[in-house]
Amino acid sequence: MKAVSFRPASTPVWAALVAASVLGLSSTAWAQQALVADQSEIRFTAKQLGVSVNGQFKKFAGDVQLDPQNLAGSSVKITVDTGSATMNNAEADANLPQPVWFNVAQFPQATFQSSRIEQLEAGKYQASGKLTVKGVSTDVVVPVSLSQSNGLTIATGTLPIERLTYKIGDGEWSDTSMVANEVQVQFKLTLSGVGAV
Repeated sequence: MKAVSFRPASTPVWAALVAASVLGLSSTAWAQQALVADQSEIRFTAKQLGVSVNGQFKKFAGDVQLDPQNLAGSSVKITVDTGSATMNNAEADANLPQPVWFNVAQFPQATFQSSRIEQLEAGKYQASGKLTVKGVSTDVVVPVSLSQSNGLTIATGTLPIERLTYKIGDGEWSDTSMVANEVQVQFKLTLSGVGAV
């Protein structure tokens, strides 16, 4: 009887199988990650006539694929419902959805989509990507601090933006002596399912 020999599959086939397994595991890990909405917040601070005024967005969502051990394969997308903006002032809240401000009817969402995430030092990162508000997209670099507690990962940071770049406060409100051009956007995003930092 002729001996039958077994030859392992060629290297490219094995590589494909390994890659598929890794991708499958990564997809499962990504699926387990989620934004914990009731422990997260996005706020903003501006100056009107030199006085700080504060607001927040009540509704936002996150599509998170964050692996601190594989930042090259990680990404974050944050989607904000602009119609949820509030400054806890009836008159201001009535004006925010109008075309001169967020123009919610035409642009109901603002987004940040990362293109690159890098670690700067222990616990300190930066996410480069596109910020899109009122149909205007710009490249931004977002500083992020990561900490972990009780199985959750907390990402915090402040991103200064120039509101006139995105036509927020157009027309007569473009006068920066009334409302300053720079707005500070502060965020706290609490995430579940992220590996050890």
